Amino acid sequence: MALLALLHRLAASWRLTLTVAHFNYGLRGTESDGDEVFVVSLCRKLGVPLHVRKLSVGRRGRGNSFQAEARRLRYEALETIARECGADRITVGHTADDQAETVLLWMLRGAGLAGLSGMPPSREGGIVRPLYDVSRAEVLAYLRVEGVQYREDSSNAKPRYLRNRIRHEVLPVLRHIVPASVLALCRLADLCREDERYLDGVIADLVATHVRQERDGSWSFSRTLLRDLPHPLQRRVVRAVLRGCDPHHRSPGAEAVDRVVRCGLTDKALTADLKMARLVATREQIRLIPGRQAVRARASLQPKVLTVPSAVVWAGTGQRIQAQHVAHGAGQDASRNGRQAILLDADRISGPLTVRAWEPGDRFCPLGMNGRSKKLQDFFTDLKVPVETRTTIPVLAAPEGIVWVIGYRQDERFAVHGTTQHRVLVSVEHQPELEGVR
Repeated sequence: MALLALLHRLAASWRLTLTVAHFNYGLRGTESDGDEVFVVSLCRKLGVPLHVRKLSVGRRGRGNSFQAEARRLRYEALETIARECGADRITVGHTADDQAETVLLWMLRGAGLAGLSGMPPSREGGIVRPLYDVSRAEVLAYLRVEGVQYREDSSNAKPRYLRNRIRHEVLPVLRHIVPASVLALCRLADLCREDERYLDGVIADLVATHVRQERDGSWSFSRTLLRDLPHPLQRRVVRAVLRGCDPHHRSPGAEAVDRVVRCGLTDKALTADLKMARLVATREQIRLIPGRQAVRARASLQPKVLTVPSAVVWAGTGQRIQAQHVAHGAGQDASRNGRQAILLDADRISGPLTVRAWEPGDRFCPLGMNGRSKKLQDFFTDLKVPVETRTTIPVLAAPEGIVWVIGYRQDERFAVHGTTQHRVLVSVEHQPELEGVR
């Protein structure tokens, strides 16, 4: 309620177009329905569009806890609603107290720097946390002073949830001992995030230099690589490679990471099945082969409509693909090499753009080939892109044909020219290192 009140007040001066999303899990019966009625009434009063979604959560889903599954469903729904209404930001109301609770939760789970980094102020998918530096007490004071009504979720007081016990039992004790404990925990998260970002860069360089992706999609590296690295970097390299084996780039568990590290430090040849991959170790090298589950997940990637303006995230690579209208002359530098961005002549496209996986038989006219078409399969072969990797590479397509092999090459037919009247800039974030591109 505080976030909505603030953004509504700033909407005119900041030129914001607001849309509200409310999710009703139906877990608290009439109380849940009362929350929905309250939000509907408020949005009608403010004149703000509202999207209400009924979400059903089983006790567990995809190996997640109940709360983690609810969170997954909520963020998936937020991304869907954002695409439907053309929003380029999703704002959520996490406060400094939420950050402190998150850091303590991960600390109790024995997390490393990544967990102690807590929640970032912004992350992929256009998600931002405007109240990130504001305490819960300050939020409540604002609501009271401004006369903004709100409702309390009764489940926030139930001690069966660990976060609630930290909120109501641990943090009050910490505040009594150190009044600025919430700020101290938030500062810890910021420091850990900076260190984590630096180490991520170090690991990315090590992986790019010493880890090889084979044609069958497996990843291999020398046992010597692990032996020559200090233990913290051994774990990070293995974690990065295992993440590459997962179609959604999820982080592996500590047990899987430790098993690969221990294997790498011996001379034994062995094979083992991990959750994300199959480990094959010879006396000289370690090889990690994506499991059948990962292969099936890649094969089931569903097309996503990319309206203008909007953004979508491609699950196969984790890339965020964004489209927007631009004026003449804008976007020239970003689109120069056709890997991170392209400029399209919007008048050459009759229908919506779609991000999808490449299909056998696909053809396009690579920019620079004077209009000659080429099979996408041959294009990948010429660049020595492994067959397994191809299944994750997204293409941007229009009714007229492929517009862009994302991260590789634009189709010449849809490129802008001197007489182009309407231009669309399509860009990609979180670009992985692409096989065959130099």
